Amino acid sequence: MIRALTGFSTRNPWKVIALWAVLGIAAAVLGQAFVFRAVQPGTAGFLPAHYDSAAAMKTAEEHFGLKPEAATLTLLVAREDGAPLTASDEARIDARASELAGRRVAMPRTEETMPLAQDHSQVPRVAPAMTAPDRSFRLLTVELTGNPADPGMQATYRAFRDAARDLLAQDRLRTGFTGGIADRVDATEAEETRTKVVGALMLGVIVLLHVLVFRSVLAALLPLLAVSVIGGAAIGVVVGAALLTGTGLADSTPGLINVVLVGIGIDYFLFLLFRFREYLRAHPESSGREAAAEVAGRVGTAVTSAALTIVAAFATLAVASFGQFRVLGPAIALSVLVMLLGTLTFMPALLAVTGRRMFWPSRALEREPRAGVAARVGDRVARRPLVPVLASVALLGALAAGVVGMRMDYGQGGAGTERTAAVATAEEIARALPAGVSDPATVFVTASDGAELTSGRLGGLATALERVDGVGRVGETVLTEDRRAARIDLFLTAESHRQEARDLVTGPVRDTVAVHAPAGTEAHVGGTAAVFADISTAVDQDLKVVFPVAAALIALILLVLLRSLLAPVVLLATVGLGFAATLGASALVFQHGLGRPGVDFTLPLVLFLFVVALGTDYNILMSDRIREEMERPGPARAAVGRAVRHTAPAIATAGLVLAASFGSLAVTPAPSTQQIGFATALGILLSAFVLSIVLVPALTALLGRSTWWPVRPRPSGGAQDPGPHAGPYGGDGAAGSADRERALTG
Repeated sequence: MIRALTGFSTRNPWKVIALWAVLGIAAAVLGQAFVFRAVQPGTAGFLPAHYDSAAAMKTAEEHFGLKPEAATLTLLVAREDGAPLTASDEARIDARASELAGRRVAMPRTEETMPLAQDHSQVPRVAPAMTAPDRSFRLLTVELTGNPADPGMQATYRAFRDAARDLLAQDRLRTGFTGGIADRVDATEAEETRTKVVGALMLGVIVLLHVLVFRSVLAALLPLLAVSVIGGAAIGVVVGAALLTGTGLADSTPGLINVVLVGIGIDYFLFLLFRFREYLRAHPESSGREAAAEVAGRVGTAVTSAALTIVAAFATLAVASFGQFRVLGPAIALSVLVMLLGTLTFMPALLAVTGRRMFWPSRALEREPRAGVAARVGDRVARRPLVPVLASVALLGALAAGVVGMRMDYGQGGAGTERTAAVATAEEIARALPAGVSDPATVFVTASDGAELTSGRLGGLATALERVDGVGRVGETVLTEDRRAARIDLFLTAESHRQEARDLVTGPVRDTVAVHAPAGTEAHVGGTAAVFADISTAVDQDLKVVFPVAAALIALILLVLLRSLLAPVVLLATVGLGFAATLGASALVFQHGLGRPGVDFTLPLVLFLFVVALGTDYNILMSDRIREEMERPGPARAAVGRAVRHTAPAIATAGLVLAASFGSLAVTPAPSTQQIGFATALGILLSAFVLSIVLVPALTALLGRSTWWPVRPRPSGGAQDPGPHAGPYGGDGAAGSADRERALTG
């Protein structure tokens, strides 16, 4: 099947390239145009219905008209001269609020707006909230409808912000905007330059690595072009699937898919390029199409197995209860399948068309390269395997020790360290009001006995909540018109994203509600703090399910690929140690070194999926090459040395590319994203340079051909051993190969 696919692509390269160019670009354009229609804003909607905060959200939607896609914010209004607000000032502010609530805000159309982008023009909901005790400002609540991550929605918010600022300035009033979409837009604007610079640097690093390795213009640029086309098509397919199935993606999913595809796509192209160059050196008489067909067929099997490992790992998230994980897993799995299809068709077609011109102006094809670092590492690993095994285990074990005492942090959200206008406004509010004013916890009460709710009936609950330590203020009880539901806002003394707020709502607040809710009613606690508290519970439960299921699926794939019972155990044990080392190193850096409350709650799952899946990726490629070399005549340790020499450069380059791709996330202001970027980049480097290049070959050298028990690779062909540095397709090998062979066997 794989050879049939790669063979067709190399026989009809121009047709395949044209098909990818047309369909791939079309899918990419449509995906970008519709991506935000497929994205579900917020996190509360991803919780199962049986969680208390999810039930509170449902009550808010059914009885108070709260829209799931609402983009809320807080508008601060104060006098320009800094004097306290008078009664007439409050009246003017409320009148301007009514005026803003009657104005339609048109979404600006620019040259950057996608032709099919959703129109977010709308009439906002604006209402007075409260005045500060010292009368230094008055707060208004604003609700816009749309996904805050959508650039069109952000442009609509900016238009509203400018209109509100100009209107209130007519009365010599200054304004400040904070919370929700205001925080996101200000952070985006503050990070715009940084994002562009980091993106350019990442691309520059990738191109530079290719230039240094291949000394070629095409080999440096063509992988990026190919991956861009395939990656764009993959995102288009994911967005289309989400829209067709009615599945809401998390707003971080498209960006994460892009990072994943850039990394693994270039990895796969690199594996093809290295083997393509190796084959052309060994067979100078072969044409580009012949070489591409042979290499793509051989490497395609290993790449397919590696990609299916990633697909299996992420597909296991479909069993998670937390919807954000349950959607993320299949989305990435589907995008990786598209990248695999491109690797087996588009990339071989490009190799077939370019042929030897792929490596112009380098003359590396004209001569056998001298034994370099990879050859020396391979010789040392094969000659004395016990030393690198002990050194690798000691290093990984020391890093893994950081797991002891590790804590999960659920409060890092997307809050960064940039001091934006939204942050300054939030600080101004916090100086006069409880910290949770801009994002209150909310108690929703519904009548289950058919009787109407009244303020008097709910008075006992409100009074009891006022006595809860940590509740700075209790808002007025708001009843629906039919008096079947009520809302009580709680302004906590701790910010909603902090651990103190989560502990407060899940402990004293919910306990108080359970005890003092009137008979014949049903009460639920909602808000950001309650949502993240419930997410923490859901994630803890999901980790206990996803980890073993993913490990079992990966083991099954390794069992089928390697046709061995022992080899999968060895590979899984190494990547498990790599996972523990990466997680421990992250705890050492962020929790113990930088004094953070803990590691981000998504980090263990993200690391497990990426480090284990991608680490297994590299291990598969190395093990497949070792097995291939062991099928040739000669000692097993010599085969290990040859495999490391030929495969280590590809794995090292791929690891650096993927680490650079993920490492770019580490320079963002958001603490959670910083951790994911740093930890994933570190995990990939450990997987490539420690596990795949050193530990796995050293263990295989110790075990010999018994690694593949019960189906051991048997040498084929004549008795003449071609030497430890000969290529897989023949060749005389480097000088001194006989001496190295004697050293490896003696």
